[in-house]
Amino acid sequence: MEQPSRDSATAVATVDLQRLPQHVAIIMDGNGRWAQAQGHLRTLGHREGSHAVRRIVRASRRLGVKALTLFAFSEQNWLRPGHEVAALMELLREYLVTERDELVDNGIRLRAVGRVDRLPPSVRDVLEPLMRDTAHLDGMTLTLALSYGGREEILDATRRLAERVLAGELAADAIDEALFEAHVPSVDVGRVDLLVRTGGEQRISNFLLWGAAYAELHFTERLWPDFDESDLYEAVRAYQGRERRFGRVEPRPYEPVEVRE
Repeated sequence: MEQPSRDSATAVATVDLQRLPQHVAIIMDGNGRWAQAQGHLRTLGHREGSHAVRRIVRASRRLGVKALTLFAFSEQNWLRPGHEVAALMELLREYLVTERDELVDNGIRLRAVGRVDRLPPSVRDVLEPLMRDTAHLDGMTLTLALSYGGREEILDATRRLAERVLAGELAADAIDEALFEAHVPSVDVGRVDLLVRTGGEQRISNFLLWGAAYAELHFTERLWPDFDESDLYEAVRAYQGRERRFGRVEPRPYEPVEVRE
């Protein structure tokens, strides 16, 4: 794995390594706009975006993030033009092949969440063995959200629980938040602490709806192909500057109230 630059080493020094977000999730937006702004086809933007994936996985591992989830391909992305979908699938396969040694050498466990059965065999034939071969690694967990949607994930969890109830394995009144969450694969690595979206849009686009319920949100104008280590550190610093209350209010010291007659 390449070493961080002097500039990035200086930038990371401004991050409090004792208060890192344990689970960072990123909506990687802006590949197509990046390419079009330079007069290129959208597919070139996706290729440049794959280089950004490599940079941010490396930077997250060095920083000490425990779990990184990347929104690589949504359930709705299947509606894109066929040639663009085919190019994305080929890039995904290429990434899995070329990054295999780096993931293994650096102790990175690879997971995938989403309706992965919809992926073409050419991708699954590389993805599934790589997940098996890295399952024991504990340096960092990289999760790719593939053919993924937050609503779809919740719906699938609901169906699995309903099937268990119908089969007599589970009483309906036994379903609580913890049991439901156990059926939501994207939170197997923990709930999201920091959710970053690139590209200037300010929405979460059906991403990790359950696990990101109390995530800190960070939006940046930077298009994904240009997103680098310094942008990641900026997002982490923004996270560290916030007070996370999870709906609670910290009690204040008693203040007497003046009563006027």
